[in-house]
Amino acid sequence: MAQPAAVADAGTFPEVDAFLDGLSDKNGALIPTLHKAQEAYGFLSKDVQLYIAHKLQIPAAKVYGVATFYSLFSMEKRGQYRINICMGTACYVRSAEAVLKEFAKELNIEPKQTTEDGLFTVDSVRCVGACGLAPVVMVNDKVYGRVGTDDVKGIVEEFLGK
Repeated sequence: MAQPAAVADAGTFPEVDAFLDGLSDKNGALIPTLHKAQEAYGFLSKDVQLYIAHKLQIPAAKVYGVATFYSLFSMEKRGQYRINICMGTACYVRSAEAVLKEFAKELNIEPKQTTEDGLFTVDSVRCVGACGLAPVVMVNDKVYGRVGTDDVKGIVEEFLGK
């Protein structure tokens, strides 16, 4: 019979503990807890997923299912600056794929990869709901509209200067 995976000790993930301790009702807290954990740790490791499952008293498979269903969650470490290019219909027909390729070329990585220095991750997302600004690029929470391939270098340099 398979042994259950070990769960991290209490206090291993203090940000998760503090967030959950501040809730009066933990029902429906999975997605907000995953957001908090990803914000605190940069990604959702297997250990943090197991810890959240234990703390919320839900199956680990449910935590994993939610974490893999939503594209905003990542189970791999991502760069400090997450560059997401919208690939919704409006953005796609306005050359978003070329913008994605230009970011990858500028940073010398493939889409879905992180630069060696850990600064940038380039990826695509389904739709950000800003179709009037197509094509749209998001760097963390900052939104850029009507982005062309000529804009890519300037966007990267903006974050290199920080």
